[in-house]
Amino acid sequence: MQITGNHQMARIVRHNDESVREGYIRNGGKEVKLFTSALKACQCNNRIVMAQRKHLDDFLRGRIIGRLECGRTQLEGSEELGIAQSVISRLWQRFQDDGNVSRCYSTGRPRVTTPNEDRYLAVTAKRIRRSTASDLSPQLSSATGTTVSRQTVYRRLGHIGLHARSPVRCVPLTATHCRLRLAWSREHALWTPQQWSCVMFSDESRFSLQSDSRRTFIWRAPGTRYHQENTIERHRYR
Repeated sequence: MQITGNHQMARIVRHNDESVREGYIRNGGKEVKLFTSALKACQCNNRIVMAQRKHLDDFLRGRIIGRLECGRTQLEGSEELGIAQSVISRLWQRFQDDGNVSRCYSTGRPRVTTPNEDRYLAVTAKRIRRSTASDLSPQLSSATGTTVSRQTVYRRLGHIGLHARSPVRCVPLTATHCRLRLAWSREHALWTPQQWSCVMFSDESRFSLQSDSRRTFIWRAPGTRYHQENTIERHRYR
């Protein structure tokens, strides 16, 4: 690390424990004490570099082992490379144990369900669209012997695009209804904003004081809201 002062380059020198704690620089053969603020700034930059580094590549691991084999200390390697000393210590210990410093890649936690079981959940959800995740979980357990939670069912169905949504409620209209609605639309097609301002539009909102809203949900994919299998006919919008 270099510090510019009076148009000359100064290098930090670590002679002993005292110099490591206090911080000294050598400038033109003269040893000068480093300012505390500058020393803190250097330490802060080192910590930032250590925090930003995620994984060490094989080349950097080889550099660390090479420095240690040449007699450098772990503290010197940590300051030169901007890597935490604990990381260097674990890397050196692993090299001494098995002689390998490459990163071990893990596959993570194995999936509970197989692709066939995921397809079974998808087929069951599409066949019984009003079934809940709590209903599908025991069905999968009884059919395949695999026990999963309802959160797992949500995730598996979400991966294939099936989500729990409210079905569309439509009112069945007769020919008379269609004729009267068309006549009403033509009658009010040319109304001005002033005429519509005298009309009050009312709507109903549903509020539930309990955790269970008692709403019925279905499993459907995006873009299929108005498909026939995703609609429910009602004689009123409730």
